[in-house]
Amino acid sequence: MTSAIGFDRDKYIQLQSQHINARREEIGGKLYLEMGGKLFDDHHASRVLPGFTPDNKIAMLENLKDELEILVCLNARDLQRGKVRADLGITYDVDVLRLIDAFRDSGFLVENVVMTHFEESNHKAIEFAERLENLGLKVSRHFIIEGYPSNVDKIVSDEGFGRNERAITSRDLVVVTAPGPGSGKLATCLSQVYQDNQAGVEAGYAKFETFPIWNLPLEHPVNLAYEAATVDLNDANIIDHFHLSAHGESAVNYNRDVDAFPLLKALLNRATGKEPYQSPTDMGVNMAGYCITDDKVCREASVQEIIRRYYKARVDERKAATDSETLSQRAAVVMAKAGCSIEDRRVVAPALEVENNTDGQPGAALELHDGTIVTGKTSELLGCSAAVLLNALKHLAGIDHDVHLLSPESIEPIQTLKTRHLGSQNPRLHTDEVLIALSVSASHSQDARNALAQLKNLSGCDAHTTTILGSVDEGIFRNLGVLVTSEPKYWKKRLYQR
Repeated sequence: MTSAIGFDRDKYIQLQSQHINARREEIGGKLYLEMGGKLFDDHHASRVLPGFTPDNKIAMLENLKDELEILVCLNARDLQRGKVRADLGITYDVDVLRLIDAFRDSGFLVENVVMTHFEESNHKAIEFAERLENLGLKVSRHFIIEGYPSNVDKIVSDEGFGRNERAITSRDLVVVTAPGPGSGKLATCLSQVYQDNQAGVEAGYAKFETFPIWNLPLEHPVNLAYEAATVDLNDANIIDHFHLSAHGESAVNYNRDVDAFPLLKALLNRATGKEPYQSPTDMGVNMAGYCITDDKVCREASVQEIIRRYYKARVDERKAATDSETLSQRAAVVMAKAGCSIEDRRVVAPALEVENNTDGQPGAALELHDGTIVTGKTSELLGCSAAVLLNALKHLAGIDHDVHLLSPESIEPIQTLKTRHLGSQNPRLHTDEVLIALSVSASHSQDARNALAQLKNLSGCDAHTTTILGSVDEGIFRNLGVLVTSEPKYWKKRLYQR
């Protein structure tokens, strides 16, 4: 594993902002730009395109900051079912607030939230809408349209888009984003385009979707990694036959956009009186494919992401405690397309070897950026995740493996608190407790200070554990930027797992 760069961030920022401006000129009037994927923290893109930073899209939009505003939409049904953002571990309503704060902290105008699939019986949606309005935001409620998206006559009428509450925007470029997929971004854009045109405001639509990358081959690992990331949506990359027919050029898109294009084209025609696009690829403004500088680096990074997604699907199925293996089977198909297997993830075998050598006790392995693999075993003092974290910090800081970084004075109070006062039967330290103990030891130990200074060098490292992580360890690895996978099994067989 190396920290090689395969993507030119600066070129992307320049090309992408130029292309968006060009599309604005083509459309004329107000442009609603649907942002697919994560806008503020696109960790998937940063994993499969090394050099693409999680804030890359925001950095690109900085060039257009004074001309745009951001509209956030949220599916009301996601509030009702308490949907959680998997990469951050927070519910969608909390993420809406987080996103708005983050956008505003960066100087972007955010005034509007659109709540899609709104129903009067959804009390959580009503309460959250009131909360947003009390915070000074404008909330527009968009309703379920019977026959959407096939009944064009009803959709583009007073009984369809006309029934929605129009979000009053003040700038000519409106970026529409959301906490995650299924939030109704496309319907929001089309509803706004319809209502603006009805009000005499010329408006159009375009889409900014990073994946699949239209000018990479269909089964390029970067595009397959997108399939792996959306196995729960059952998406698939396909050739955009509309684009091939119209332009004689092969382009990759995904099945839902291609399937929906005839209806989308009809809706835009009915709403605006124009047909600006001949294919779903025409709708996009994605320039990422032109900014790949090292195809091999991006291929290797994407293969690792595909394997990580396979393990995630298996763990999710185990947590759900069902007999269904649909997601992992789909992920396995993507692995087969990419010509890879779990053997290509270098941290898996060492972690399993630790478990085999310790009579079935959980083991962990972590690969550093120089290719070194360190391991951690379960002991009376530490869980395997905590052990591998300490061992990695020791290696990075050049500290001998036999040196004890944690002083008894820092460990014993934590164990006492856990077992005597907090009701825990497990005296082993978790990763967060190890870091606290290490911080305490740093007050009098230079080795501990040197080890803490290496935490930043763990970001982007791969790790694997032979047991499903608890929420605490999972959160610590996520915050450190460690890309961790786990075997789909719990250490102990219990009906209740935390």
